[in-house]
Amino acid sequence: MGDTRLYLSLIPQALVASMLNPEEFGYYYATGKQAHTHGEAIFFEVDPDWRSEDFPFHVMTEKCVPGPGGEPKESVYLGIYRVLSRVPVRALGNLYLVTSDGLSLELQRQPHSEAGRDELHLYQEFCPITPMVASRLNPRQFCQFITDTSQPIHVPRIVFSELRLDGLAQDPVQGDAHDLPYHNLQHLRDCLQQIKATHKDTKLVTKQSTEGVMYRMVKGGFYVGDQHDFAYYPYPSLDLLETSHRSWWRSAQAGGSFWR
Repeated sequence: MGDTRLYLSLIPQALVASMLNPEEFGYYYATGKQAHTHGEAIFFEVDPDWRSEDFPFHVMTEKCVPGPGGEPKESVYLGIYRVLSRVPVRALGNLYLVTSDGLSLELQRQPHSEAGRDELHLYQEFCPITPMVASRLNPRQFCQFITDTSQPIHVPRIVFSELRLDGLAQDPVQGDAHDLPYHNLQHLRDCLQQIKATHKDTKLVTKQSTEGVMYRMVKGGFYVGDQHDFAYYPYPSLDLLETSHRSWWRSAQAGGSFWR
């Protein structure tokens, strides 16, 4: 296909073919053009050689061609429903986090280690569902739990990030939270305390996150997986964000708010 690329968008969920490179596609997808909605975007680059009968790849061949003036075709939609569950983790490449003004941060997949303290967690889910969930499970365990078909509520595959809890991770009641900007802090404390007191695995904090991507609260990184595969995309340290990715970081801090 030459310069044609495949992208798996999470906001909104879609499989898109494009002649734009990832940074150009991120700007196009986030800043709005004609039918597109302005706002943050998250997408994976997909192996361009990957194929599946679930999607009409012939449309990509037919429509992903330069315009009359040689301009690249920006987007050709191949799917908008249950896309994540039909694109295997092995076909996913780098992950791109895009601010509302179109700046992209590229994250590469790295090996994941669960070494660390026994603590509570807060997860923001992006696709195919978008709640905020408190949990005692580490990221890999959480992925296994939420995609377990023996559970009454489950999804086939999930993409999520972990958010900072600071002192609440160890002590939900008395833990230091002065740097946490969450508006419903007492509700969050209550959810975490219920998990700790009852030994529940998870507790719903909000049914749906509608306040944007909490880039400045990400801890650790982003995760995608199911019962068989798990991939980790580490998030840069604060020092690295402030030095090597300053423009993106300033844009990320200016956009997105926190759930109420």
